[in-house]
Amino acid sequence: MNWFQMNEDLTFRKLITGSECPERLKYDFNRNGELRHIDTNEPFVFNYQNSYDGNHKRYQLLGHLITQYVYELLENACKLQKIYIPTDAPDNELRSFFFMSENALTNCSTLVVLLQDKGTFRAGQWGQKTIIHEGLQHGSQIPFIIMARKCSWGVIVLNPNDNFIDLKIEQEHLSLSEKEDSTCPLQLPWIVPKRDSSSPEEHTTYVWDHFISKTTAGNIAFIAHGYGGLVFINLLMQRTLEVMNKVYAVAFIDSTHHTLHQTQGSSQMQAWIWKHCREWVSNSKPLDKSLGFLVKVDCPTVSTGIEKYSLAPSSSLQSIFRYLKNALKVSTKQCLTRSPIATRSKKK
Repeated sequence: MNWFQMNEDLTFRKLITGSECPERLKYDFNRNGELRHIDTNEPFVFNYQNSYDGNHKRYQLLGHLITQYVYELLENACKLQKIYIPTDAPDNELRSFFFMSENALTNCSTLVVLLQDKGTFRAGQWGQKTIIHEGLQHGSQIPFIIMARKCSWGVIVLNPNDNFIDLKIEQEHLSLSEKEDSTCPLQLPWIVPKRDSSSPEEHTTYVWDHFISKTTAGNIAFIAHGYGGLVFINLLMQRTLEVMNKVYAVAFIDSTHHTLHQTQGSSQMQAWIWKHCREWVSNSKPLDKSLGFLVKVDCPTVSTGIEKYSLAPSSSLQSIFRYLKNALKVSTKQCLTRSPIATRSKKK
């Protein structure tokens, strides 16, 4: 994948130059989507100066800029639309958002929903540290989006970690001063929750109720990483019949869900999960090798082919889409089998 072609009109350097410390962040993404120093071509180095606080603030700013950069890639390179929620919010309300391909709800037969792990990173990222140290190819969700679009599937990229706005951090993003801001009284409400998105569970349920459940697509698939798996099982419990009827396959990646606990021992739920879900687990065994009883078994479980948790999504990308395509064939065949065959009536 040539990342340079994808973002020919948008470079990370533009965001860096617009920040207050371009000299401390002389980095850009190369043709392989790897973050490299523009002078030395070396990977990112955390220790820029002999000050942990200064280095930490610099790292925070880098993360903030990467978030903005990925957002722009989702819109400009992947052609996704930013959808603000809740839909009834006035213009002055702090809102969350997610990304969706055009006509994903009205003009596609299959819809894929990406549900990330819990952390400080936002929509379009499997892991921010992974982007910084391993590159966009491994840490962003863009390869998954491109793969889905090649299949002519609709895509929804959830933003489950965008739960509140931290006013103090937002202020620090404007300046990378090492001095503490003593003019801000600590009693102010720095953290403001976002309505209907104050938690990953609430965000996902809201997007399901107001968007995903309304799609005309007959087949919905989820790809859920880490805590995202727990969030999906929570959605399954909250909207059981809808999810069971609309979701044909779920690909878990190192999921932290707990089926027995979350489903309260429901045999119906457990049977559905076993039939419609598969989990990829970080393991050194060859890719797709069955792990059997080496891990919790509530659905078929296979290896990612690598032990590194941060690389699990990218390592299992091809395998996951093979699974989704095969599961789609099975689902389509079952629907055709169940559909009544139209015959001519003998009566006029």
